[in-house]
Amino acid sequence: MDQRSYDLDDVSVVMGAYNEAEAIGPVLDDIEAATDGRAEVVVVDSSDDGTADIARERGARVVDQPPSGYGAAVRRALYEASNPVRITTDCDGTYPMDRIPDFLSLVNDGYDVVSGDRLYHGADTMPAMNRLGNRAFAAVASVLCGHTIHDVTTGMRAYHVDAIESIRWTENTGLSAELLVRPAMRGYRIRQEPIEYDERLGETKLDPFSGGAEIGKSILKCCLEERVRQLR
Repeated sequence: MDQRSYDLDDVSVVMGAYNEAEAIGPVLDDIEAATDGRAEVVVVDSSDDGTADIARERGARVVDQPPSGYGAAVRRALYEASNPVRITTDCDGTYPMDRIPDFLSLVNDGYDVVSGDRLYHGADTMPAMNRLGNRAFAAVASVLCGHTIHDVTTGMRAYHVDAIESIRWTENTGLSAELLVRPAMRGYRIRQEPIEYDERLGETKLDPFSGGAEIGKSILKCCLEERVRQLR
């Protein structure tokens, strides 16, 4: 097993933000507490409600970007990060930031991707339609990519920099799915780690129908592209 020795100074926590003034402060406070203020925090922001000011006040590095969608923001945040361990999260208060040290420990154990599995504990706070959709996405992705995937759209994952920089990421709404499907199909070491999932702070920006359709298309596209790549 690949043994690594990163600590919290080697962690970047990254997120995209769009009008999350109600939630981003508590999320950044939780990151500060979980990492003793040692992690780099990168927020790619497209807001007009003061989200960026709140993030800067709490020490995050804010990268301004015109509204371009979820994936465009998260992808840029991953590339803007400077540390070898890059942890994605949403800025809506749903993910347990106190698990950051656990994710770091798993990367040190040799995992290239540590994926937070919200569905393992039931995700009771998730709307029923979203929960059903996420289970369906996981089932389809598992069949198509040939690996058992439990939660293909989770927003909380840790990545070793090699996995991020060696793959060309193409998706927007479906980026969360792509960020797990492509590494899985390329043989990267993946750990699916159960996490708790909390109620959202503020209002959701994703339409469950159009967003779900885009995610489904991304799963199909990424799996097909990776199958073709394997045949070359």
